[in-house]
Amino acid sequence: MKRVLNCLLGLIGAATLTAAAVAATGKPNSIESMNVAVQGGAVNVRLNFAEPLKMVPQGFSVASPPRIALDFPNVVNGLGRNSQSYNEGELKGANIVQSEGRTRVVLNLNRPMTYEASLDGNSLLLVLNPSKKEGEVAPQVEHFSKPMSSQSGTSIRDISFRRGKDGEARILVELSDPNAGIDIRPQGENLVVDFVKVGVPEILRKRLDVTDFATPVTTVNTVQQGENVRMTIIPRGLWEHNAYQTDNQFVIEVKQIIENPNKLVQGSRGGYQGEKLSLNFQNVDVRRLLQVIGEFTGMNMVVSDSVGGSITLILKDVPWDQALDIILQQKGLDMRKNGNVILVAPREEIATKEKLEFESKAQIGDLEPLRTESFQLNYQKAEEIKKLLTDSGQRMLSKRGSAVFDARTNILFVQDTASRLDDVRQLIAKVDLAVRQVMIEARIVEAGDSFAKNLGVRLGFHQMAGKTGQIGSAQTVVGGKLTDTGHHTGQIEDTPDFTDSLGVNLPATPRSGNAGAFSVILYNSARTRFLNAEISALEADGKAKVVSSPRVMTANQIEAIIEQGTEIPYQQATSSGATSVSFRKANLSLKVKPQITPDGRITMTLEINKDTPNSSINLQGAGIAIDTKHVKTEVLVDNGGTVVIGGIYTQKTSESTNRIPFFGDLPYIGWLFRNREWIDDKTELLVFITPRILNESLSLR
Repeated sequence: MKRVLNCLLGLIGAATLTAAAVAATGKPNSIESMNVAVQGGAVNVRLNFAEPLKMVPQGFSVASPPRIALDFPNVVNGLGRNSQSYNEGELKGANIVQSEGRTRVVLNLNRPMTYEASLDGNSLLLVLNPSKKEGEVAPQVEHFSKPMSSQSGTSIRDISFRRGKDGEARILVELSDPNAGIDIRPQGENLVVDFVKVGVPEILRKRLDVTDFATPVTTVNTVQQGENVRMTIIPRGLWEHNAYQTDNQFVIEVKQIIENPNKLVQGSRGGYQGEKLSLNFQNVDVRRLLQVIGEFTGMNMVVSDSVGGSITLILKDVPWDQALDIILQQKGLDMRKNGNVILVAPREEIATKEKLEFESKAQIGDLEPLRTESFQLNYQKAEEIKKLLTDSGQRMLSKRGSAVFDARTNILFVQDTASRLDDVRQLIAKVDLAVRQVMIEARIVEAGDSFAKNLGVRLGFHQMAGKTGQIGSAQTVVGGKLTDTGHHTGQIEDTPDFTDSLGVNLPATPRSGNAGAFSVILYNSARTRFLNAEISALEADGKAKVVSSPRVMTANQIEAIIEQGTEIPYQQATSSGATSVSFRKANLSLKVKPQITPDGRITMTLEINKDTPNSSINLQGAGIAIDTKHVKTEVLVDNGGTVVIGGIYTQKTSESTNRIPFFGDLPYIGWLFRNREWIDDKTELLVFITPRILNESLSLR
């Protein structure tokens, strides 16, 4: 209230600069009575004076707190009191403040209202009308939902804290009912959230220290207060908040504000954010108007002697920072803000002053004596810090500064001015930190499933010449050999063996192993004709699985590599024509570069090789072929989580048939003249990655 009255009193000087005030040099007028009546939604206020007013007085309104002020030059207070309570409609009361040569009447309202003024003889009639609709919520408190009487069982299920991608704090509250009543408002330097008619379990009634998240919020305290739950969020520095609700989840975001010294009201929401006011002045002095705005905002206003002139403006419900901006633009002025002090001067004057300040600082830097300071580095190498400070592209030392280091003790010696040494000290404090360790485990799984089926036939026919019961020489031979008839066991005597001869020779040809054979020989009673058939077949089914698990530990943002395998020699021609022996690696290797994110996750640049020699390919002495499996990617994984970064699935299916022309196509008996092979091979490669951040005080097990 004191601030408002001071602001209103400050405007008295501006109002008295009108022509009517200057002309009023006779006996002062006086306020005799003040009457209030309510008609419909309007409030009528009648001020009776001893003498008629020459003109309607100037006035202005304030939106928060809602006030209407009228200035009466050369008028005294004849009521005998300085305040009066009415409580009629939206009018709570009035304050009458008398100063030298003027009197101000301040109408205290329940809500912002507009007014119309008219003269009626010795009276001034004011008609006050609401400026906002009924039921409009006050802007100081954000109501996400009104409490309902049936919400006595509503409770908070969970409270969690996260760090946003831009460094903002995000408090997530899970509610059992999305219609819970929520009020959020700033209270001093803190942010208070009230959950109306909501309960919270005992396990969630605690104080959360979230300083380690590096957000504007340091503490979140949740307590039960009767039927309500109060959450107090304690930020630090300059901040602004944003809140929204999605279904049962209520989210509060607190974002840090980087102070802009040239901005009147700090924040990133854009536009003007100051308290609203209304101004109605004609030919008012600019210096007095700036003083009025300073008293209204409570900020210290320093106005240069070169600022002068007058201005006429009529503003209604305009943020004070926008009003100040309008005044500065109209008069060619500029301002600089330092804390709660605003300096106003012509643009050229401010530009010249800042230029002189910069030149003065540069001259001081050239004349300031040099100091030498040593810095003991614990985690960073002194040589790297020296390169950072003396980098020609962005030198951090002054032109007279220098830096040297001692590699044995890892101490950096810097010689420069005191201000630059302070900057170097802050830089080293930020970069000379212990590096966190990361263990990366990779699992490379190769699984194979092979199936093969072979079916072949060997068929022969023999017709012998001779007497019954006696074997003579072979008259007709279509495959086969005589030993198959049992000659070698004495069943057939005095007969030489036939050489091997098969009319159909298409046996099974398996990729590995031996095919099974089934032979049948048919002959006549005279043993002069023989029909021998052999069926060979093989069916093979195999499964294989190879698991490789390389592991490596490295520091944050440091590339590490681990490999195991063989180096295969091969001959290579030189430029002179001679040959030399070179080596080629066939290794299992893991190359990784991890980076720990601020939210505790890990970004990794990965390169994995799984190479194996392939001896089945003959390069005729030039070396040996290598089967290569290579994965290169970049992934983001939770601490301790597992991700599949790659997979290769291969399936080979083939069916081949070898046949004797014409005979292999005969129905029913064509299979006796064919050889068939079926192959179905499947292979799959999967690569799994699991990173873990090592605790500084514990070892990974």
